[in-house]
Amino acid sequence: MKRPRHFLVVVCHPVPDSFVRAAADRTIAALQRSGHSVEVLDLDRLQFDPVLSRDEWLDRHNGVPASLDQHVTGLRRATDLVLVYPTWYGGLPAMLKGWFDRVWGRGVAWDLRPGASRTVGLLRNITRLWVVTTHGSSKLVNMGQGEGGLRFVHRSIRLSTSPLIRTRWVAMYGNDSATNEQRTAFLQRVEKVFAGIS
Repeated sequence: MKRPRHFLVVVCHPVPDSFVRAAADRTIAALQRSGHSVEVLDLDRLQFDPVLSRDEWLDRHNGVPASLDQHVTGLRRATDLVLVYPTWYGGLPAMLKGWFDRVWGRGVAWDLRPGASRTVGLLRNITRLWVVTTHGSSKLVNMGQGEGGLRFVHRSIRLSTSPLIRTRWVAMYGNDSATNEQRTAFLQRVEKVFAGIS
């Protein structure tokens, strides 16, 4: 019997009627229609503070602050993590990057054992990682910039999850100059990806 999957969908965009939020809505609706358990963390609606303060940094060895328990609990029960955000200046929006800085701390996402020189990932419950993002510029321009967001996901975030994690990158390039038809096609693609998950 298959283990039930629990999706944690983290959404980051400050504008409620943005294209990114439309993609998030399609993602969530498709997962729910397929009968999956879905939990949503909408960072902007939660007014998440992305700033890792001096006090929080100095106290980092004691773990993540209790004020972030909602985020930590969501991560620990998730089998799948879905990130929905716009790519700005080649990377994640500040709020989402701050979410990683503050929530993916020691004791939650990683640990450094005594005498060890490498961290150990603690979020082994997350076995699939999905990214839905938009890029204002073309794929060629993003490749020239080094695909910062893609590198961050593959080279940093994955290290804290299951060693056998599978990732899926669902991106729309050239969004700034896209036609309505192209945007509609991307939303349909997003819906198809998440409606077909077993």
